[in-house]
Amino acid sequence: MSLSSLNPFRVKSVGKTTAGETLVISREDGALCLHLAGKWVLEAVDRPSPTLVRDEFAKGESLPSAMRFDLTGVTSYDTALITFLLKCHDFCAATKTPFDFDSLPEGPRKLLRLATSVSVVEDVMPHVPKLSFLAAVGVRTRDAMEEAMDVFRFLGDCTIAIARFFTGRARFRWSDVWLEMQHCGADALPIVTLIAFLMGLILAYVGAVTLRPYGGLIFIANLVGLAMVREMSSMMTGVVMSGRTGAAFAAQLGTMKVAEEISALRTMGLSPIEYLVLPRMIALFLMFPLLTLYTNFIGMFGGLVVGMSMGLSSSQFIHQLTSAVDLTNFSVGMIKSLVFGLIVAATGCHRGMQCGNSSAAVGLATTRAVVSGIVCMVVADAIFAVIFNTLKM
Repeated sequence: MSLSSLNPFRVKSVGKTTAGETLVISREDGALCLHLAGKWVLEAVDRPSPTLVRDEFAKGESLPSAMRFDLTGVTSYDTALITFLLKCHDFCAATKTPFDFDSLPEGPRKLLRLATSVSVVEDVMPHVPKLSFLAAVGVRTRDAMEEAMDVFRFLGDCTIAIARFFTGRARFRWSDVWLEMQHCGADALPIVTLIAFLMGLILAYVGAVTLRPYGGLIFIANLVGLAMVREMSSMMTGVVMSGRTGAAFAAQLGTMKVAEEISALRTMGLSPIEYLVLPRMIALFLMFPLLTLYTNFIGMFGGLVVGMSMGLSSSQFIHQLTSAVDLTNFSVGMIKSLVFGLIVAATGCHRGMQCGNSSAAVGLATTRAVVSGIVCMVVADAIFAVIFNTLKM
């Protein structure tokens, strides 16, 4: 049967596109017949739309008894034809109209049956049973205890590795230490410089707002100097290094765990704590005080810039600064920097070693490393505040 001999059911649904696909829709014995011809390929952007078939369903006074197809005129096809047929099948399913699979050639028929044999999963989230209040408390308590035990095991392994290092029995490569020192030291200077300078500016402007009404602009030097050496330098350096280096440690070790490189080290008789974690802890422990010292000077320079913009001379600012900052205040910041360096390295490495076996787990471990590092530093800083206040430091 040729397309020209058909009496189309709807003239607008009959057409030929520039790519050569032709669709003619007609009624034959109460059934809706679709006659397709030409090339039905994805390259044609203006091929007949399945909405033409839907319009035919809405036009008739009664639903067709079935939907049939004539694909004898189709010269070639790909996914475009299967997608069109699948849409027609959906229309039939929605109106409970029989879909005549037998009128299709063997190839399209098998593909369409395969596509329609799998039901659509509407809810991909696993069903989690709702627990009672006491059960939820128990589960959270159990998870917290397991997390605490995992942290203690990691700290114990690190303590053993450090003891073996001081006794000369730890097995790691010093080249890894030098490389990590470069990554967390020299490579971190640009971002540390920017943060420290801006922090000095902020502290100086905040001090100026308070001290200007009392004519005490000279004491901006005291505020900037004491705040930087006691608190802000070590804390801001810790935040920057936690987001930069701690996250990098977690991502590196997490990726190695996904690739089963850590398991390979254990197979070769090497301790991952000694071979991977210890070099990173040594590098950050050595470089963190130097970065904090550098942050001190950059922050004070930022305060000097603000002081000079408000009429203070550089000699006045430096003289007031040296009289306010003594060795005790300087030592407080350096002690904190040593502890913060260990915290950032330990949290980053712990989250990396704790990582799961997927790429999503690596991202989660990186996020947890940053959050854990910052939270632990804030807690440690609060403890230091109490200790130094008790010691009158």
